[in-house]
Amino acid sequence: MQYETIRLEVTDGLAVLTFDRPEKFNALTTQMRAEIAHAVQAAGTQARALVITGEGRAFCSGQDLGDRANAASVDLERTLRDEYEPILKAMYESPIPTIAAVNGPAAGAGANIALAADVIIAKDSAYFMQAFAKIGLIPDAGGTYWMPRKIGFAKAMGAALFAEKISAQQALDWGLIWEMASEEEFEATWRGRGEYLANGPTLAFRKIREAIRASLDNSLEEQLALEARSQGECGKSRDFSEGVMSFLEKRAPKFEGR
Repeated sequence: MQYETIRLEVTDGLAVLTFDRPEKFNALTTQMRAEIAHAVQAAGTQARALVITGEGRAFCSGQDLGDRANAASVDLERTLRDEYEPILKAMYESPIPTIAAVNGPAAGAGANIALAADVIIAKDSAYFMQAFAKIGLIPDAGGTYWMPRKIGFAKAMGAALFAEKISAQQALDWGLIWEMASEEEFEATWRGRGEYLANGPTLAFRKIREAIRASLDNSLEEQLALEARSQGECGKSRDFSEGVMSFLEKRAPKFEGR
């Protein structure tokens, strides 16, 4: 597929999806949402890890309120169901780990696409904002799902009601993101993390993601059973054999992702 609003580059197992409307702060249009969903699915078949980032000064400023394709229909329920849900489901169901490399402001649905990633790395000048209440809406695109799980009920409620900026430092302190990096170190940081995942034990990474997500709803007994099943699968993988051999031979492992 030929993309017009994003870029997708795959190198040595690492896919980098870049929102590419810098003149609009990477605001989301109908076309862009379709391209993102397609690219996330494509990355899952072509790579072993995915990084999502933005071109220019912003990660993503949310919905493009001037998008004529969207303005033709004010049915927000349909837009969320048909255009946003495919992105969020593609990220959640992806067989490979995802990193959101937040290079600048992440507002509205842009913030919540970032929150849907497995790991968030933010530039120290970036910020997150649940801007919806400012225009009479509620956080969508998974915002009401991810925020309480990542930062707790009290912080999530305040972020939604007051619609204030959450700096990268606040996000780090609150546990909203994994890591913060300076302007000079940002790209090297997210690229290094992405390359680590792209060269790691892909099956184990997938099972880690599944187990940690399931723990929020499982009882201890259910979670222990899930761990046992998943560990049994990982124990039969070639990567486990390679991991053991590399440890015994005192060398770096060469995982194949299977």
